[in-house]
Amino acid sequence: MNLTQVLFSFSGRIRRSTFWLYGLGLGVVLGIIIAVGIMLASNGGAMAIVGSVIAFAAYVVAIWAGLALQVKRWHDRDKAWVWIFIAFIPLVGAIWALVETGFLDGTPGPNKFGPSPKGLTGPAVAAT
Repeated sequence: MNLTQVLFSFSGRIRRSTFWLYGLGLGVVLGIIIAVGIMLASNGGAMAIVGSVIAFAAYVVAIWAGLALQVKRWHDRDKAWVWIFIAFIPLVGAIWALVETGFLDGTPGPNKFGPSPKGLTGPAVAAT
């Protein structure tokens, strides 16, 4: 899976390592871009418009890519995309989502969302 598919597609499955690597990397890069946009926006004048547009665009990209990463991790756990809403349950929801998507292994072998991102299939999975 290439960078575009990982960050912008809602289909398929990704491993935990991919989830963490892309999620943290995306957070750092977009955090810097958003900070620059906010600094430009705070200067006033024409740069305020440019800074606001940069910050807004980075927020949109961050939300889209974050949702795409989460959906693919839920798919790896053999659960539908609607499980992203579990995070909205006060206190336990965010913890549950973090544990499921960030720490628990995906289902071995292929599931209804695609082949295993680890490349394991059929009998080889049963032997492990």
